[in-house]
Amino acid sequence: MPGIDTPGLDRVRLREGLAGRYARVDVVDVTGSTNADLREAVDSGAADRTVLIAEQQTAGVGRRARAWSSPKGAGLYLSVALRPSVPFAGLGSLSVVAGLAVRSVASELGVDAVLKWPNDVLAGPDRAKCAGILAEAVAGPEPSVVLGIGLNVLPLGEDVPAGPGGLPATSLAEQGAVNPDRTEVALSLLTRLDDLERRWRAAGGDLTEAGLLGDYRAHCATLGQDVRVELPDGASLTGRAADLDPAGQLLVDVEDGRRLTVFAGDVVHVRPA
Repeated sequence: MPGIDTPGLDRVRLREGLAGRYARVDVVDVTGSTNADLREAVDSGAADRTVLIAEQQTAGVGRRARAWSSPKGAGLYLSVALRPSVPFAGLGSLSVVAGLAVRSVASELGVDAVLKWPNDVLAGPDRAKCAGILAEAVAGPEPSVVLGIGLNVLPLGEDVPAGPGGLPATSLAEQGAVNPDRTEVALSLLTRLDDLERRWRAAGGDLTEAGLLGDYRAHCATLGQDVRVELPDGASLTGRAADLDPAGQLLVDVEDGRRLTVFAGDVVHVRPA
């Protein structure tokens, strides 16, 4: 089984390396879902910037309740509880912030990585999926979000299923990162996420003011593609992915000349423009 003999995450290094950035950093051997655990913790008053990392998830989920494969010791499965005090409408753009953090870390490890709207990171010449992001708002007296990131670090083996649209899974190691240390990758990822999230928070959740929208556009492989968008209500639309609006939502040019704003949906890249 992939990852069975890999070293566990170094809890002491993580806590010491992230001190001053996060209120609490916990690592567990196994759980159902780090997002589900932190949603409960937020309901019970968990502090802003609480982090939970699991060596293995047995019920990890992505968008639209899809399963996220979480082989033991092969990746990083983490969630961060955030209480950012920004307008509720801006919370969804945290997926953009997280995507930029993941892509940056992959690039530092020599991996060619790009962003696929709204929440995937693709790597390698075949643009396989190496990471997924799930931002879930938590109801309460103040806006709260649990931001989940699943990042494949070490080789996955052959039993990891493809994602929506047949998107194959891959890992940083399979795309050229040489012997990546999962603890070091976690430190780099959470440090970069903290830096970007603080910029986003200081700008009131405004991606443009935070200087992040241009970066996302520059690394978003969806833009310029002919796409099929499967919408939450079961409908779909096809067109050309033209741009992102200031909230990070996708603008699609459809055949009748209209430009539609897509707030949520699964995007399949049909072919390059």
